[in-house]
Amino acid sequence: MSIIPKTGGSSAPRKVCPSGSHVARCYGMIEIGTVEQVYQGESKKAHKVIIDFELPLETAVFKDGEEEKPFVISKEYTLSFHEKSTLRAHLSSWRGKPFSDSEAGSFDITKLVGIPAMVNVIHKASQDGTKTYANIASISPMPKGLTCPDQVNPSRILAYSNWNQEVFIGLPDWLADKISSTPEYKAKFAMPNEPIAKLDVIATEDDGLPF
Repeated sequence: MSIIPKTGGSSAPRKVCPSGSHVARCYGMIEIGTVEQVYQGESKKAHKVIIDFELPLETAVFKDGEEEKPFVISKEYTLSFHEKSTLRAHLSSWRGKPFSDSEAGSFDITKLVGIPAMVNVIHKASQDGTKTYANIASISPMPKGLTCPDQVNPSRILAYSNWNQEVFIGLPDWLADKISSTPEYKAKFAMPNEPIAKLDVIATEDDGLPF
């Protein structure tokens, strides 16, 4: 009996999230920790977080034998509510009004999980032109009269202040590796009694949104 390894990966085409404006629901918030990033040619450290959305009206079969599921799309942000930060701009747009400085200083972004939104998705080609990537360009509130279907994917929150090992184990390898390389992860599991910064960036009610 011969066992011959394959020379390539799966031949199935990778499904890319459709571009355009979509009804969406936030279902996940993953705190990565501090990573190195290059900005304008300089290497800098930044604390990162990922926000996950599902698009319940855009579905596909992603694996043979499985039922249709919503497309999902995520965006990585620097965990900062500085007045010029992308996170603050996107969340201000989402709720339809800017944050005051006092709100910005105490907002817990895990409260976004389960909340509907409209997300604008744009496509960007890879440098060699062989792949297409989908990116979230902006987030806005749901228009009046439009509803978002019930959530399909289970909610997932991973924060150093309230660690969920089950969520961590369920992450793709590349993301788990990225998290485990951060000083926050190493500090938490080498010295579990050390204080870890909370995932804070009190919410006010506004048309059903918790912020």
